[in-house]
Amino acid sequence: MKKKMWSVFVLMACAVFMFSCAAKQSPLVFQPKSLPDASFEPKVDNFLVILDSSYSMKRPYKNQKKLSIAKAFVSSMNQTLPELDFNAGLRSFGDYCKEADATTTMLYGMSRYTTAGLASGLDQVQCAGGNSPLACAIDAAKEDLKNVHGKTALIIVADGIRPMKNPVEAANRLVDQLGNRVCIYSVQVGDDPDGKKLLEQVSAVSGCGFFRTADSLTSPESMADFVKAVFLAEAPKRVVTPTDSDGDGVVDSIDRCPNTPRGVEVDRYGCPLDTDMDGVPNYKDKCPNTPRGAKVDSRGCWMIGMIHFDLDKAAIRSEAVPVLNNIVEVMKKNSVLQLKVAGHTCNIGSEIYNDKLSDERANAAKTYLVNHGVDENRIITEGYGYESPIMSNDTEKGREMNRRVEFTPVK
Repeated sequence: MKKKMWSVFVLMACAVFMFSCAAKQSPLVFQPKSLPDASFEPKVDNFLVILDSSYSMKRPYKNQKKLSIAKAFVSSMNQTLPELDFNAGLRSFGDYCKEADATTTMLYGMSRYTTAGLASGLDQVQCAGGNSPLACAIDAAKEDLKNVHGKTALIIVADGIRPMKNPVEAANRLVDQLGNRVCIYSVQVGDDPDGKKLLEQVSAVSGCGFFRTADSLTSPESMADFVKAVFLAEAPKRVVTPTDSDGDGVVDSIDRCPNTPRGVEVDRYGCPLDTDMDGVPNYKDKCPNTPRGAKVDSRGCWMIGMIHFDLDKAAIRSEAVPVLNNIVEVMKKNSVLQLKVAGHTCNIGSEIYNDKLSDERANAAKTYLVNHGVDENRIITEGYGYESPIMSNDTEKGREMNRRVEFTPVK
């Protein structure tokens, strides 16, 4: 009897020891490696990272939250990747704390890749929550990538747990759109076997991607191998006599814009600078400080638009909602930007009546913006009555156009 009790005690002690060892698993630490720019050239023209920030990423894995592991992996990859000529983007999916109703959100790009730009997008992901709409994120990537040219790498960093819809079907839709110009790579955070199977299937759709676990990519060598396999090709060794045909200070061998006008300031690839990243180079930009995310005209100026009102009304019409929503989006992306909201009327009625009505229209637009998250202290309203028509009040069409609210950014 004593021998039996002793055996049971030994088994229990071993179990406690094994549990204790499992509980003290070492956290994953990713180590980037510096890869010299001159030794490589881009193997792809574009890449898009899809980051899982759904509820399951709150759960621990090796004494860390999985979301922390995912962000650390992307950060290490970003630090390892040479800043070559890529177009890049970062999209998250789930329900993280920046926007409580988010399902999938573009955090960076698609724009010319910079290490700092991708890091800034990654910093926006602060917490995880909600369902796992990986399929929605892949479908959204179709829109992100529909106008890009050349080859594209799609990198999915996720745990693969309980997706809302079928990500494999979404991956097939993406490949149908881009064909052999896209390769899909999956990196699993955690060790869920069903998640591994799902992510392997997603990667296999493109026929040129692969699956890895985050655990396998912690060393500098493994991270460098991953980055080279996805993004880079060995640069050919060529001896050339440097020439600079357009005299912009960038030799022809790396000049992406070989006919830059004389005297125009360029980046390291010889292309005219576009400081506010609105698609219009500085030397042509008549509005050089366009708010981030704003749509611009050929002069580089924000096409902010205006909204119109029914006769004697200050109610927001349905066709005004897209204009107002665009303003909300731009204001949220530019926290120091202020906005002047100016109300106007046609000339029907008295001056006093129209002064009051123009104030009401300006305040109606302000109320909409405030109700959708814009700080009221950033909005200035003014009513101008009928003193500033944009068309003649002698016609019905002219009066309709004059019943309006205009928006002007204030620095």
